[in-house]
Amino acid sequence: METRNPRRWWILIVLCLSTLVLVIDSMALTVAVPSMTQDIGAGAQDIQWILDSYILVFAGLLLTSGSLGDRFGRRKIMIIGLLLFGTASLAATFCTNPGEVIAARVAMGVGGALIMPSTLSILITVFDEEERPKAMAAWGSVSMLGLVGSPVLGGVLIDHFSWHSIFFINVPVVALAVLAALILMPESKGPWQKPDPLGAVLSAAGMTALIWWIIELPQHGAFGGRSAITLAVAVIALGGFVIWENVTAAPMVPLVLFKHRNFSGGSLSLTLVQIGNGGLLLVLTQYLQFVLGYSPVKAGLAFVPLAVAALIGNTAGAGLAAKIGNRFLVLAGMLVMASSFALLTTVSADSGFAVPAVALGLLGLGAGLAMPAAVGALMGTIPQEKAGVGSALNDTIQQAGTALGIAILGSLLTSGFRSEMPDDAPEQAKQSIAGALAVAHGDNGLVHAAREAFTASMSTTFTISAIGVLAAALLATLVMRDNKPEPAAAPTEETELVA
Repeated sequence: METRNPRRWWILIVLCLSTLVLVIDSMALTVAVPSMTQDIGAGAQDIQWILDSYILVFAGLLLTSGSLGDRFGRRKIMIIGLLLFGTASLAATFCTNPGEVIAARVAMGVGGALIMPSTLSILITVFDEEERPKAMAAWGSVSMLGLVGSPVLGGVLIDHFSWHSIFFINVPVVALAVLAALILMPESKGPWQKPDPLGAVLSAAGMTALIWWIIELPQHGAFGGRSAITLAVAVIALGGFVIWENVTAAPMVPLVLFKHRNFSGGSLSLTLVQIGNGGLLLVLTQYLQFVLGYSPVKAGLAFVPLAVAALIGNTAGAGLAAKIGNRFLVLAGMLVMASSFALLTTVSADSGFAVPAVALGLLGLGAGLAMPAAVGALMGTIPQEKAGVGSALNDTIQQAGTALGIAILGSLLTSGFRSEMPDDAPEQAKQSIAGALAVAHGDNGLVHAAREAFTASMSTTFTISAIGVLAAALLATLVMRDNKPEPAAAPTEETELVA
């Protein structure tokens, strides 16, 4: 039996810090948008690019960066990513116009793409099969805390300083993560393999075009405007990527992983869950602020039941996975998540926060049980020498699911709101609840109509989310198995570990 790394739990803290900085940045930035818009004179299109430029670059480069980690060293690539992310964050604090902020966000996206696959791939190489569920649960808990806590942190920072502080807070976290990685973390990489530049170009171009097309769905539809061209580029590039990876002697991405039931079932299930979850924060944040009248800080605090329940679910799930297996744990967790979305469909303009609080608690509990188990099952099928690119493949699929969920659910929310608004309402009031409240000017009837319309369209949105999560539960039950993972590699191809 291989000796466990005595510093493995310290290494986990480094991995959690590295992931936390990405989560905090993306969520806290959404709170900073109003003050940023005022300060640098950013228009609606500028704000969209500030938010979307990061995800475009991040999703487009995940597969390539995972492959680089396997080739040149996962710790090395993660540290480079952290340094780039931290430098770009520091540069963003000096930005004075939208163009500079967008450029900083692009650089942060490159850094994030280098960080994310490395964290999960290092985790599965440092922890053995017995301890991996506990490590995955801790890693997931920290991500959930960051997801919930970052809007609160963002609100506090903006109230006391300015929107620039949203970016500056990344710098000390990055510095601590880099220092800890250099001191505590061993290097790990796969065996030497011939480069695959064509695969890297095709994957980056295809994923960037796909995410771009998804982002533009609400504005231009599936085939309107330039959407048809963007979709064609995505289909051609990703189709070419799949063909090339199957014929080249040294593929960048081992697509053979999809022959494993746990990898394919886990990946597709997580994608469906991410589609269901994609619009949750977007929709509920608007409900809390525009319907219930919460401040950004109070709206962030309202997600505490989600974080607490997720911690409980993660802790319980780590022990249950060994007893009942990942497949049934995923099923149980996803059924609880589906019940949460079903409960949210009953929320009305007069419901208050009691029902959403219970629903958020159920959602956190279900996600805490299901998500680490699903990720653990699919990561258990990945050979250690391909840990980086296998992790990146999982991350890429989930990122596409999240983006698709935001696009689809956001579009459903907007169209549903418009159809529910009275015919004689001002045109701006029909565009969004924010627009309706902006033009109401004391018109209580219009305010009430906007809130009723929003909650009605919100119910439809959460119905679709519940269906997506139920489909994920069914898929996971039918496809996944609780078999032992296959050996990582032959003795001649063991993962190289350099202390």
